[in-house]
Amino acid sequence: MATVPHTQRASLQEDPLSAFLFRLGRSSARHPFRVLGVWIVAAIAIVALQGGAGGQFENRFRVPGVESQHAADVLNERFPSHGGQSSRIVLHTDHGRLDDTDHAATVRLVRDQLMSSHDVAGVAPGAISPNGKTSYVDVAYAVDKFTATQFDDATRVTDNARRGGVSVELTGELAQLAQQDPSSELIGVGVAILVLLIAFGSVVAMGLPIITALVGIFVGASAVGVLSAVMDVPEFSLILCMMIGLGVGIDYALFIVTRHRQHLHDGMSVEDAAGTANATAGQAVLFAGCTVVIAILGLFLAGLPAISAMGVSVALVVTVAMAAAVTLLPGLLGLAGTKIDKLSIHRKGHVSKPADETLSGRWAHHVGSHPIRYAVVGLTVLGAIAVPSLSMRIGTPDDGNAAAHTTQRIAYDHLAAGFGRGFNGPIQVVVEVPSPSDRSAVDRVHQALRSDPGVADVTPPVSNPAGDTALLTANPTTAPQDERTDRLVRHLRTDVLPATVIGTEARVSLTGQAMVTDVADRITDRLPLFIAAVVAMSFILLLIVFRSILVPLKAALMNLLSIAAAYGVLVAVFQWGWGNELIGLHTTMPINPMLPLIMFAILFGLSMDYEVFLLSRVREEYVATGDNHESVVRGLSSSARVITSAALIMISVFGAFVLGDDPNGKLFGVGLAAAVFIDATLVRMLLVPTTMSLLGRANWWLPAWLDRILPHLDLDGTGTDTPVVDVETARERTAA
Repeated sequence: MATVPHTQRASLQEDPLSAFLFRLGRSSARHPFRVLGVWIVAAIAIVALQGGAGGQFENRFRVPGVESQHAADVLNERFPSHGGQSSRIVLHTDHGRLDDTDHAATVRLVRDQLMSSHDVAGVAPGAISPNGKTSYVDVAYAVDKFTATQFDDATRVTDNARRGGVSVELTGELAQLAQQDPSSELIGVGVAILVLLIAFGSVVAMGLPIITALVGIFVGASAVGVLSAVMDVPEFSLILCMMIGLGVGIDYALFIVTRHRQHLHDGMSVEDAAGTANATAGQAVLFAGCTVVIAILGLFLAGLPAISAMGVSVALVVTVAMAAAVTLLPGLLGLAGTKIDKLSIHRKGHVSKPADETLSGRWAHHVGSHPIRYAVVGLTVLGAIAVPSLSMRIGTPDDGNAAAHTTQRIAYDHLAAGFGRGFNGPIQVVVEVPSPSDRSAVDRVHQALRSDPGVADVTPPVSNPAGDTALLTANPTTAPQDERTDRLVRHLRTDVLPATVIGTEARVSLTGQAMVTDVADRITDRLPLFIAAVVAMSFILLLIVFRSILVPLKAALMNLLSIAAAYGVLVAVFQWGWGNELIGLHTTMPINPMLPLIMFAILFGLSMDYEVFLLSRVREEYVATGDNHESVVRGLSSSARVITSAALIMISVFGAFVLGDDPNGKLFGVGLAAAVFIDATLVRMLLVPTTMSLLGRANWWLPAWLDRILPHLDLDGTGTDTPVVDVETARERTAA
């Protein structure tokens, strides 16, 4: 069997990173059991470390430096009953009233059973609705995190109450424990298996990316568990890590396996094929993954600890996926050997068609021959899809968007019907009174809230034991996610409450529902800086990779357009309600404050993946031929199949989360799936070939002074001794 040609081996060894990856891939394929042993030991060690570290995931959301966070900190410090976890449990009957003789006994039993449950610090009975059919109790727990123990206790209380004709529903984080459903991940894996099976035509080749991705997710998720011992990692991070880890893990392995099989079919040995694939496609994987990591870590610029922790978690999983792709996967390739095409489901053998005989090659030639027409069409369509994003409204979706059968949705509806729409999103008003002479300010705050038309009702002030702080709860007349509730918060802060403390040293601040307003403001303020930083860092990385000014500039602009289009899809579906019933929603909702930041970071990184994989092949062809049009045709022809397969896998993984009950999961699923679809079709298959054709040799222009100071990299094995920017020599070679 043939080995790596001497000239290609030499060119690979000229680039230190290519040489290292070649040796790593070749060695891993030669000693597969050593590689598997190392990964097994690493997995066991990380799992053991996770258990020893005692980390746990949090759902606390802090926004340092804003008024609502200050108020929340004051409450936790000066009102001990607000420490730990709490849950509002809703009681309801459809027959009679809760305060009649029969039902009153059941209500007392519920309270007594809750009081005797594990870790319960106190039970505070709430009011009964005017129609007598709904009531609630606020249960304080002496724990920092809900577990199955508290959920099981609440479930037993629920079952007992129903026998007495009273339904008991859960809210908040306690209710979310009833939503654990792994089916979304399983559906995504199932579709990925089908796509890989069609793409490779071999059960063995299909299995390698799946195994690599699953091992990477297991190790990465365990590493995130260790991270939770030193950072407050939100529980939603696990969903994001599963989404991204599964998608990139399969995609990265897909690109390397595709290159490996091509080299095998060209006559290389298994070890050399694995090494060469690692040095070329593997290097592209590393740089694509680094782009994702850079974009994700840019979330630190948001100034929100929870989002920063999410970013670190996802970056950690992506890093593990990259490591698995360039070490574990070559080991599995060596283990499969020449049997990688066994258990074929269609044609035997491999016939490499010329570019002009493939559908993608003919398409690239067609659009490249009419670049202006198709560029206008592509940009117009992208712009039209992006238009709704201009009316994006950031806010926190409430439980009114949950599935109708879920306990939190039933509880939400009962409270809204019994006490008013704003009862589910109370505004907590904290009045700090440094001096007893300032106590009159508390009464003025209470009276001002009662007189405001946007406030349905307000509780009497409750003072802490020291008497230096008072707490009032104001219920808006509108639902939590209603835009008028946000306006009420701003109105109270600027027009109502400042006047109540004039002439005193008292300080009044809002939290509770007001936290949503502050989060939206913080994200809106930081978003431009975040976008600029991520785009700049990605531009520099692509500048080094492709040694071109215009290629990374075009990539950044088109990625921004595709992300804007994805935002437009979200606004149309979730805010405007276009087709929302198709994904299990029956109401409109605002866009979660975290979504624009997290989605931008993830999508910008993932879209750069496709950019690196596609343009590395275009660059390879251009260096070899000097013909810009032909290099685009050949590059797209050779990479379209694998990019399409990768996109289908991503879309299926992300889209599977739409099937769950969590509205936030649906938001992320629709947004990420739509963005990948737009990027893989309008951008990669239309705008990239048209813009590359329009710019011609200017695509690869780089000032000589910049060429001298940039490090030389080699993603394609063509060798760093052939400068991509030497377009004049390339033209002469083509003419000859």
